[in-house]
Formats: sequence, C-alpha cells, structure tokens
Amino acid sequence: MRVREAAREDLEGIRAVAEASWERDYTDLLTRDTVTSGVNDWYDEETLRDQIAGERTPVLVAESEAEQDDVRRGVVGFAHGYADVDVGHVLRLYVHPAERRAGAGEQLLSATVAALRERGVDEVNATVLAANEQGRAFYESLGFEQVDEAETTIGGETHPEVRYALEEGTLEASRREP
Repeated sequence: MRVREAAREDLEGIRAVAEASWERDYTDLLTRDTVTSGVNDWYDEETLRDQIAGERTPVLVAESEAEQDDVRRGVVGFAHGYADVDVGHVLRLYVHPAERRAGAGEQLLSATVAALRERGVDEVNATVLAANEQGRAFYESLGFEQVDEAETTIGGETHPEVRYALEEGTLEASRREP
C-alpha cells in the first residue's frame, strides 16, 4: 500500500471508492439515487481537479500495487483535507469496502494530518455522518474526541454528522499504544 498526493488521473478511482463506500456504509440511510447524486455533487471532475490543485486542500490516495487477481489495483482509498488558519479539517476519508482492515485508512489519516500540520494548523478536526458507526469508531480509536454535531446535505437530503477534534501529537501517541 502506498499513500501519495492525488493526481488528475485518480479522479475516476476516487469517485469509484466514494460510491462503493456510500453504497456499503449507508444502505439504510441513502437511496441509490441519493448516492449517485451525492457522488456527482461532491466528486465531480471540476471540483476534484480544483481540490487536487488547491494549496490549502490536501487530497491523498492510497494505492494498491498488488498483482493478485483477487485484490484491487490502483486507488483503494482517499482522503480530502482543508487547512484553515489554525485548524485543519479531514473532510472525507474513504477506503473501498474490499480493502478495509489492511491499514489504508490509518495511513491516509496519518498522511492527511501530517499534510495539514505542514500547512500550519495546530488542531485537526474530522467529520463523519452520525450514522456511520464504523467511521466514528475509527476516529475514536486514533485519539479523536467528539466535540459537536452539525448537519450536511447529500443529494438534496440533510443528514446529521459528528465533528471530532485531534489535538497536536495525539494521533501518533494513540497509534503506539497496544
């Protein structure tokens, strides 16, 4: 598994990971039409191209270099961050359902936190849909603490989300613990 900055050639892979993740993680929450609409809204080519080129918006991909037929090759996960003046935001982090539990999510999160810190932020926030229990457990296991709730719109529908905060240095400390 290799984590690197996203390139224009990764746009299709990013969209595919987002769609597969939403279909798997939100079957009871989002309809197929809502998933399609949300992916088109959040991951359209022009928006992704601008985010990849943005100075304050690190977009990273996890890439599999596996040769086996039963393992996906190419983009298997991605993370999208944004650096405000003092606070960084992990806006999205998805790993293809077939590739989960292989460490790509933690590698993407660690690299995204590092990229945000390089842009001068002291605190890093992450948001996840409130209904995404697996995503919430992921952030909590790596030292993020829930700080508040908000709402987001996907495909014209409003959904509650949870915001987590990570203080400086916490991610590295929590990864070293047994």
